[in-house]
Amino acid sequence: MISFLVQRILQACAVMICVAFLAFLLFQYVGDPVVFMLGQDATPADKDLLRAQLGLDQSFIIQFWHFAINALQGEFGLSLRMGAKVSRLIAERFPATLELAFTAAFLALLVGVPIGVYCALRRDGWSSRALMALSLIGVSLPTFVIGILFILIFSVLLGWLPSFGRGEIVSFGSWGSGLMTWDGCKHLLLPACTLAIFQMALITRLVRSEMLEVLRTDYIKFARARGLPSSTIHLKHALKNTLVPVITITGLQLGSLIAFAIITETVFQWPGMGLLFIQAVAFADIPVMAAYLCLIALVFVIINFLVDVLYFWVDPRLSLRS
Repeated sequence: MISFLVQRILQACAVMICVAFLAFLLFQYVGDPVVFMLGQDATPADKDLLRAQLGLDQSFIIQFWHFAINALQGEFGLSLRMGAKVSRLIAERFPATLELAFTAAFLALLVGVPIGVYCALRRDGWSSRALMALSLIGVSLPTFVIGILFILIFSVLLGWLPSFGRGEIVSFGSWGSGLMTWDGCKHLLLPACTLAIFQMALITRLVRSEMLEVLRTDYIKFARARGLPSSTIHLKHALKNTLVPVITITGLQLGSLIAFAIITETVFQWPGMGLLFIQAVAFADIPVMAAYLCLIALVFVIINFLVDVLYFWVDPRLSLRS
């Protein structure tokens, strides 16, 4: 297992180096930051002076080296749109995105896994067929359509929940959370459910299909022949052996929730990383775009690494092969 983990760590480092290089290319080929900072009316002398202060007059290799060192320290320069440190902007926005993504993932697992198991055990029942039809709708509908429908129903027509913003938050040092207040929970509910619908439907269909495959295996038949209770067979033996693909999908989808919550954050004006990235793209704010790219890559690398580690806990056969 140690060799496996070392191999995964080396692969993660290689991925981050490639992503850092791609992010650095944004500074080279997506506009001139000096023009963005000084404007079109600046004199050549002012541009040359600022270019020297920023280190843009140095060679490509030296610039990339400085960029990589600063990125390791979480520094990506100043936002061209807001004139503030990119690291500070990310520190302010990232907690909101994590809160939204983890809440959506929790809701998807909390609802998707039990429904998937139920649909597998009662696959011929009308309720199972109805739930699978609803899951197909959940997979098919675009996220922004779901968000708009939720706003129309629960905010406009019923007036139960707010339609935008994060609400009241409680600060723990530099970290802020809305889960500690009722107002924050109400603001979180609609965007979290919107983001969870697709994941919930996907997990439901995946758990059902994997559970049906496991229930046909010989060791489940032997467990029934030994007279084990149905609850033990279904939950301890069958469900545990469906978790490897579920962990894979859930891990990747968690990274996707963090990376691609852009649409949901835009619809609900949720002050997270996705909304910050959309604003950066509109203004060609290259430092923010580069920081977002590196941060999301790091999130995917960490999640994939944790998923690989969980494989050994769920499936002991992997430990014997390594």
